[in-house]
Amino acid sequence: MSIKRVGIVGSGIMGSGIAETAALAGFEVVLRSRAQTTADAMVAGMEKSLAKQVEKGKLAEADREGALSRVTAVSDLGELAGCDLVIESVVEDLATKKHLFSELDRICPDHAILATNTSTLPVIDMAMETGRPDKVCGIHFFNPAPVMALVEVVRPLTAADETIAGARAFAEACGKIPVEVKDQAGFIVNALLFPYLNNAVRLLEQGVATVEDIDAAMKAGCGFPMGPFALLDLVGLDTSLAILDALYTEFRDPNYAAIPLLRRMVAAEQLGRKSGKGFYDYRK
Repeated sequence: MSIKRVGIVGSGIMGSGIAETAALAGFEVVLRSRAQTTADAMVAGMEKSLAKQVEKGKLAEADREGALSRVTAVSDLGELAGCDLVIESVVEDLATKKHLFSELDRICPDHAILATNTSTLPVIDMAMETGRPDKVCGIHFFNPAPVMALVEVVRPLTAADETIAGARAFAEACGKIPVEVKDQAGFIVNALLFPYLNNAVRLLEQGVATVEDIDAAMKAGCGFPMGPFALLDLVGLDTSLAILDALYTEFRDPNYAAIPLLRRMVAAEQLGRKSGKGFYDYRK
């Protein structure tokens, strides 16, 4: 199947990042948000992002204009009816995603692949809300999508080989490195990453070292580009907690049991960069 027109559902940073990536790769993109003002704001944000790349000499002006000309911002879900592939990147809540997949199944053409950008939730549960479970898979981009090279292509039990091949071809066309993974909570990266992040919070809670020294140790000692607390703040503490809870629910592994300090910080709305304060203070 040839993918030419891609729908993106979701008004967050991941939705806009995937849309930018797909548009730069030459795909027609329909960017849908629940409100037209939000959809238009996403395109405005994309314009700024692309303009910065032009200023830095990373992108030609003609390519910037071409990418923007291929993006349409809409609020009506029905505008996705002409898409060959739809990727949802809405809130990480299974009930919300299941309802969306039911709606997409009703709206989108029979040949269309329906994909989720979830990082932890079971893809099979979304697939079974449709009449085309063979055409549902996960296409998990990483944040920021225009920069990060990896895409996890998630195969639920019901997915056809053609669906997975189409998802891989799309990721490759976007200049990404796709890896195929079983439909299991956390997939590859988060299943390995979040025990590490969780245990960093454990060290802090135990008073072993400060936030700054733990981050410095992992950067200088392991060559990581970012320490665990800076990364938690970037991902969002609420998102991180949701991922840990999903991992623990599936595996019951103590390494996935969220450290109480993390849970309390989320309760206090200290969510990281998005709220202005997390393990670091960004309000200064």
